[in-house]
Amino acid sequence: MRRSPLHAALQTLDPTWLALEGMQAALQLQSGGTPHPIALADASCLVRMGVKGPGAEQWLSAQGIAALPGVNAWLRTPEGTLVARLARTEFFLEDGVGGATVSRLREVLRPAPGIYPVLRQDAALVLQGERVNDLLVQVCNVDFKAWPMEQQAVAMTSMVGVSVLVAWYRHNGVPSYRIWCDGTFGHYLWETLLEIAVELGGAAAGLQGLLPGLPENQS
Repeated sequence: MRRSPLHAALQTLDPTWLALEGMQAALQLQSGGTPHPIALADASCLVRMGVKGPGAEQWLSAQGIAALPGVNAWLRTPEGTLVARLARTEFFLEDGVGGATVSRLREVLRPAPGIYPVLRQDAALVLQGERVNDLLVQVCNVDFKAWPMEQQAVAMTSMVGVSVLVAWYRHNGVPSYRIWCDGTFGHYLWETLLEIAVELGGAAAGLQGLLPGLPENQS
């Protein structure tokens, strides 16, 4: 079974584990159950990949990913796969819970002239809550409030010295941010964001209720 870069940090929070996409994911934490103005969760379990090169767009279209976004934007396919264009010829893809598109594409993608796979072993975070922007202004110089949530934008930037990819949207009407970084920096980023979140009244959380495709409640 795959192991999250944040597994050790989550283990100290008395999680209820759930096997998702071949990885133990923290569905609930002992501190869960009370809404917080900021919730921070680990979504590293989701399966992702990258592809780039002058032939990447044509290759993805040939594989059925036809409605590709503009630069620095993302969309979800009907199957629930998040597709983000990071540059004119570079794409990031991540399946939702139970998705199989990325696994299928991994099987058929081979390096070729103009098409190059990009290994993605990210630590992936969910930040959600009405006070998330109060946290983000302390760790990043990007003004996320300048983009409407409905714009489905992505940004490659830095948070507390860590290079990150960020996408934002509303989940159940609440501002939500997805953050991906190199897994080797995941623990540092998690601890730093969590420290600030707690100062703002937030807390670490399980994925239940934060990630589309998971039940809001589970016994």
